[in-house]
Amino acid sequence: MEKIKLNFINRSGDTNNSTVVIFQQNVAEDFGEIAIAWQVIKNCGRLDNHPFVYSSNFQVSASDSYGNYTPQLTAYEGQAFDMLKSNSGDILQLSSIPATSSTEVEVRNQLMLGAINAYCYRDGKLLAAKTGLAPGQKAVFEFQPRIYIGVVSQIEEGDVMNSAIISQVNSEINLFGISSADIVMTGGGSGKSSVPFYFTLENINR
Repeated sequence: MEKIKLNFINRSGDTNNSTVVIFQQNVAEDFGEIAIAWQVIKNCGRLDNHPFVYSSNFQVSASDSYGNYTPQLTAYEGQAFDMLKSNSGDILQLSSIPATSSTEVEVRNQLMLGAINAYCYRDGKLLAAKTGLAPGQKAVFEFQPRIYIGVVSQIEEGDVMNSAIISQVNSEINLFGISSADIVMTGGGSGKSSVPFYFTLENINR
């Protein structure tokens, strides 16, 4: 399934205009250390909805020590990309040598000098990053078709979330085999009647 159509619906009793964050974990890295806020839903009032798309493909890019950013290149599992110096300067290109694993995507620093940062995007929004890759080092990206969703305060799209923030997000949604679905948020409320937020899939199409 190339694109999954998702629709967030707020059916909660929230009275604090809470911010909802959605992210993925790079399973090629140590789980739970950091993640990037991929989607951030704000000001979504009770019974409002917020549609968005999850594409199966993602893009990679890199930046060099001079502050230059390469174009985003669509990446498929098993591919590797090399950051190297060409006649025009530093460029990122598909490598003839595949990734070590057929389920992963690699971004390699093949420059003689200077560290690079590797970035991963899904649907035009930053999904994951690996910074400070010295020459000869590589970033490895692998994502399973599942997202994590929760209520977090003071977060913006593209922000790095540490383990303390991630620990507040305990709803995992498996998108495997789904073409479209509603993500419904319930719970919330004020005072003694307040209950934890809860996220469920409804109107699932496969």
